[in-house]
Amino acid sequence: MNLSEELMGALDIETAFTIVIAGHKIPVTETVIVSWVVMALLIIAALVFTRNLQKIPHGAQALVEGGIEFLNNFSKNQFGKYANVFGPYIGTLFLFLLLANLLPALTPVFAMGKAPPFDIKPPTRDINLCAAFALISILLTLVSGIIVRGPIGWLKTLFNPVPVMLPFNLMEYIIKPLSLCLRLFGNMLGAFIIMSLIDIVLGNAIKFSILIPIPLSLYFDFFDGFIQALVFTFLTALYISEAVESE
Repeated sequence: MNLSEELMGALDIETAFTIVIAGHKIPVTETVIVSWVVMALLIIAALVFTRNLQKIPHGAQALVEGGIEFLNNFSKNQFGKYANVFGPYIGTLFLFLLLANLLPALTPVFAMGKAPPFDIKPPTRDINLCAAFALISILLTLVSGIIVRGPIGWLKTLFNPVPVMLPFNLMEYIIKPLSLCLRLFGNMLGAFIIMSLIDIVLGNAIKFSILIPIPLSLYFDFFDGFIQALVFTFLTALYISEAVESE
């Protein structure tokens, strides 16, 4: 198998199994499986870190409470009196994207010319997942703006600052989710392609096949994954805060 065939195989979104409902086959892809794993890990972590809470936090509890306090302060700065409404979504969105982006780093690297026993691929390299999160975020932005401002007040914002801006303001509801989706998808797919190429090239190498991918993985898996989760979450918070801010 040549380099291009191995790369295309790494980029394929494989179907794990198929569910048949009323004669209709519903494919369950590896993206869905990894997403389920991410959700399960977040639920387990929430149960573990909220057990036996102490009045004076220390250790893991202090770390978790510090993160929650940071999220609360961020939500208050962004959403004001609506912090309790949107804060949980923003926090959950960031944690899911962060874990989804970092989870592939658990895949063992190639060693001595042998393939790893398992391969975890980032679900955010699938444009369907990125599009789903972008649509959820923009729908939340749209609905929140209408509820907070009222239908008439929301319609008035479409004519700001001048009535001629109406078509451009309407286009924002298409451009914003598109940019959210493509930014996350493009960056995560690009990082995945680079790491896949490195793994494929070093796959048949005996020397340095373990040492070389490690520092590169620290950047493309950890640093880039963290940045993309942060950017997506921050832009979502910014769009929502603009929709619910007072006149």
